[in-house]
Amino acid sequence: MKIVICDDESNQISRLSALLEEWLLSRSLTAKVECYNSAESFLFAYEDDKAVDLLLLDIQMGKIDGVSLAKTIRQSDKAVQIIFISAYTEYILDGYDVEALHYLLKPVSQDKLFNILDKAAEKLSYNERAIFVSHNGENVRISLYEISYLEVLHNYVTIHAAEDYTVKKPLKELEAELGEEFFRVGRSYIVNLQRIRKTTKTEVHMSCGSVVPLSRGLYVPLNKAIIKMV
Repeated sequence: MKIVICDDESNQISRLSALLEEWLLSRSLTAKVECYNSAESFLFAYEDDKAVDLLLLDIQMGKIDGVSLAKTIRQSDKAVQIIFISAYTEYILDGYDVEALHYLLKPVSQDKLFNILDKAAEKLSYNERAIFVSHNGENVRISLYEISYLEVLHNYVTIHAAEDYTVKKPLKELEAELGEEFFRVGRSYIVNLQRIRKTTKTEVHMSCGSVVPLSRGLYVPLNKAIIKMV
């Protein structure tokens, strides 16, 4: 696991680094921790190595603020877990635009940080899970977090992810390989609960922009499943 701290306050970097080391030791985890005192210096390094799992990010920095930096990262990386750390509350809503995991206020308490780091580690573990399918003569690995929904058309299933993959495999078999984050909304559709933008009595609106039909009687069970995932 690679963790990055980006903050223009040296004392904040020192404190977060110490807390990270303590958290890693208490959870029997290992990680490479890198620290940067500006968004510019981090982006320069990021161009050479984009393998970042967790980003602890200050908001108010120099020429490039933390929110702008996060938006840049999200253009190429949807999986990195972003935790905003700021002394100001007015930026909280900006976190939703970049799918930030959490927003912590300075000074950061150990208990709150450890709880969020636990959640980040759980999500990173989930992101490593994948299914393997045969597509165009190749065995393709599709990360579960990338999948928006699965759709049946005749004897084929299309997996809508970062790309669309159409495979000749029963939906029931694919369903058995998915986790509890997925919900069957009808005979021909399975959706990723974490990719739902909103629901109505007859439709499921996905974050990718697609609208999936919802079978009668599943509106309440679907929303219960969504609440359970939060």
